[in-house]
Amino acid sequence: NVVVATGTGSGKTESFLYPILFHLYREFARGELGAGVRALILYPMNALANDQRDRLGEICRDLEKFQAKFRFTFGQYIGETPEDAHDKRRNAGEALANRLPGELVLRTEIRAKPPHILLTNYSMLEYLLLRPDDSPLFDNGNSKWWTFLVVDEAHQYRGSQGIEMGMLLRRLKQRLRDGGRAEPFRCIATSATLVSGEGGKPGVAKFAANLFGEPFEEQAIIFGQ
Repeated sequence: NVVVATGTGSGKTESFLYPILFHLYREFARGELGAGVRALILYPMNALANDQRDRLGEICRDLEKFQAKFRFTFGQYIGETPEDAHDKRRNAGEALANRLPGELVLRTEIRAKPPHILLTNYSMLEYLLLRPDDSPLFDNGNSKWWTFLVVDEAHQYRGSQGIEMGMLLRRLKQRLRDGGRAEPFRCIATSATLVSGEGGKPGVAKFAANLFGEPFEEQAIIFGQ
């Protein structure tokens, strides 16, 4: 479990994205990379998730370009995600036309074959845990694959909002445990403004432990220097 508290443009996204992709590649090498979420990335704003979507699409495009046998899938599940190809209210036609390599753009697709990387926000995660229609993300053995829980811009979850996020993450973990997840979770928080300086590590470790309900060691708090 790691907190990456470094400046804007320092590579925070790569610090968790590359380990996730390497995890997926190792599953692929073992012949275990079927459908199912391996990594959840929570963003406070959809604009940040859109940036991540573009980056993942670019990586998938490169894998196709170099004819790699390894491929992965990703999906952005937010309020604007169309239900199906006929969902005109959420502009399904535009979503399908702008689909990136490796991307699932419809809710029906995401439920039928859950993507390896799921991008969403904490409001939508609340719905995913409650709605029977979204239970395929967790049921039928799919819970056992969930490994990475990533919270971007973690400094936003302080006070009452931090309590809400902490409870939401605990409910998610319980749902996954009930669904068959037996291995430890790998929890990652990123923030450009959480704190800096070695003297702040104990406080950051405590903050992250409270947020995720998981242990964080001081040496796993990464600053810019």
